[in-house]
Amino acid sequence: MSELSRPDDDYGDLGEKRSRRLRIVAWTVIVALILGGGGATVLTILLG
Repeated sequence: MSELSRPDDDYGDLGEKRSRRLRIVAWTVIVALILGGGGATVLTILLG
């Protein structure tokens, strides 16, 4: 088997761990943006 066609078995489940970490970071950012935007809206309404 050539070097280019070899499956990525060298890394084991590293790709799965990276994918899981990426999803956690993405959801954290989304929640932070929603909470931050909501908080800014409430302050704007309260302070006029």
